[in-house]
Amino acid sequence: MAWEITAIVFICLFPITIFFTFYFTKKLIERQIKKNPPISEQQIRAMFQSMGRKPSEAQIRNTMNALKGKNKQTYKKRK
Repeated sequence: MAWEITAIVFICLFPITIFFTFYFTKKLIERQIKKNPPISEQQIRAMFQSMGRKPSEAQIRNTMNALKGKNKQTYKKRK
């Protein structure tokens, strides 16, 4: 009888635990990506230089803002 109750409790709590773990992990990863974007200004400079261009600060900032704006739109679509 005791093992049956344990099995029923486990069957009920396991999906709830999976849901909350997924939800909080997703929020944590989104927050980390928002704080630490996967591309930096140095990488953008290297990209421009590999194309044979000398980027100005305005071009770098414009590219960074475009990437940040696209990320914000992506997060809004997901919610």
